[in-house]
Amino acid sequence: MLTALGLDEMDESAYRTLVSVGAADAPDLARRLALSEPDTGRALRRLERHGLAAQSSARPGRWVAAPPAVALGALLAQQRHELEKAELAAALLAEEYRAAAVEPAAHDLVEVVTGAPAVAQRFLQLQLGAADEVCALVTGNPVVVSGTENEAEEQAAGRGVRYRVVVERAVLDLPDGTAESTAALHRGEQVRVVDRVPTKLVVADRSLAMVPLTSHTSEPAALVVHESGLLELLSELFESVWRTALPLRLGGSGVAEERPHAPDGTDLEVLSLLLAGLTDESVAKQLGLGLRTVQRRVKRLMELAGATTRLQLGWHCHERGWVARD
Repeated sequence: MLTALGLDEMDESAYRTLVSVGAADAPDLARRLALSEPDTGRALRRLERHGLAAQSSARPGRWVAAPPAVALGALLAQQRHELEKAELAAALLAEEYRAAAVEPAAHDLVEVVTGAPAVAQRFLQLQLGAADEVCALVTGNPVVVSGTENEAEEQAAGRGVRYRVVVERAVLDLPDGTAESTAALHRGEQVRVVDRVPTKLVVADRSLAMVPLTSHTSEPAALVVHESGLLELLSELFESVWRTALPLRLGGSGVAEERPHAPDGTDLEVLSLLLAGLTDESVAKQLGLGLRTVQRRVKRLMELAGATTRLQLGWHCHERGWVARD
């Protein structure tokens, strides 16, 4: 928790232990931390440099913890000051960049990023730099950045960035497809499903976009598109897919009516996956239900809707607001 203040785990453990006992000598603290005395001594000297511990003047060799409210408050104030300076520097650089890019050359409107590490890093920057909204089209074959997506989304969503995501049906058939979609819904993201998306795409604040660049080589590459007619086209591509997609309801994300003659949360999950195009078998697998359970729930939904076919069920569900887009 204190790594943001420049402490590593060993330093933090040493300080916490010293705070809990008030004062201790190095051998006693080493035993409490299950560390060697040299490691403990180095940790204490680092705490001393940060103003978090000091050697007792009355008892040489004994270390005393500095009051957390004072010592940590000073470190926080210093960190805030450094952050303010960094923010000012970033604002000045942004202003210089805007001044130099008033009339950008055509070749400056698109970046070509090559190599898996560079693509993954640029993808993270795009999301973590978003201020208002991130829109994404997700295909069933995520490459390069799949391992970092959740971390970036969690950080951005934690800052209040809105996410609108359209996944293609094949994503839900992946081993972790439904689990990741459920996690996204729990983060407050809006998720919709279509049979197929035209390309993987991420648009941040309608000012920057990233699309994969297909090539005949094995090295991944992507295009980063700045504000231009091409960016507007990519933004409209997302909006057109979003308008035709159906909302995904998983893990209690849908609002079930608390009445005996209305679908419950699991009913809405089953319905959402069926409307996304999954088979009964795939729905059962993704939700951890038995095939017969899924079929019984579908039969119950048909009875609730007064439908005799699944086609009629879909229409009635839309009319009753069970699958409304808004």
